[in-house]
Amino acid sequence: MNLNLENKNALVCGSTQGIGKAAAIALASEGVIVTLVARNEYKLKEVIKQLPNSQNHDYIVADFMNPEALKLKVENYILQNHGFHILINNTGGPRSGPIIDASLGAFEDAFTQHLKCNHVLAQLTVPFMKETSYGRIINIISTSVKEPIEGLGVSNTIRNAVGNWSKTLSFELGHLGITVNNVLPGFTETERLNEIIKVKAKQSKTGIEEMAAIMKTHTPARRFAKPEETASAVVFLASEAASYINGVNIPVDGGRTKSL
Repeated sequence: MNLNLENKNALVCGSTQGIGKAAAIALASEGVIVTLVARNEYKLKEVIKQLPNSQNHDYIVADFMNPEALKLKVENYILQNHGFHILINNTGGPRSGPIIDASLGAFEDAFTQHLKCNHVLAQLTVPFMKETSYGRIINIISTSVKEPIEGLGVSNTIRNAVGNWSKTLSFELGHLGITVNNVLPGFTETERLNEIIKVKAKQSKTGIEEMAAIMKTHTPARRFAKPEETASAVVFLASEAASYINGVNIPVDGGRTKSL
């Protein structure tokens, strides 16, 4: 299958580790010109070195806790360089814990990082997508959009807000050749999953390895995903081959989610 992604421009957020990094590498491998976004410049430079044709790619240093600064930096980058055909919205998940114990600040921070920043970036990138009649907005969220996950109270709440924002956006942009879709990772080998395993192990007074083994039994595949497996779904949705897929949630979870 020819994905026809050569010379497309992509803005990939949260791209110094985990799924974001894997998505950046996978897109670059298909000929996409990638601009990374994260807050750690040293890590950004290291990821650039790992991308195929590393001299073609660039990065923006930005913190998703500050949407106004993010807006200014990306806006200036577009004015001085180029627009983007592809936007990958991705950032680290909120801290785990029961929802009853969550502070108002925890909800506000998560809303800022996940929904406000997604919205800012969509507003900045959509004009170029309209001009070129080609746009892909892909939000890396969580299977909690379909089924709330125990112990992730704030995340469950905010992820669903992002899911509904995304669905609404897909109604508004579909006729312009712009699709908006969500990828829902399940248990994936990332720092985020390591944190969740440690919390669950502590709560249940079990060992970390034992807890990881228990969690694997909850997935029909009986294993955790590699970030690259989620990245493959991202690349497909970014391609011309996925031009009629719009406004959907695609779990990449080995069959763990019980709802359709």
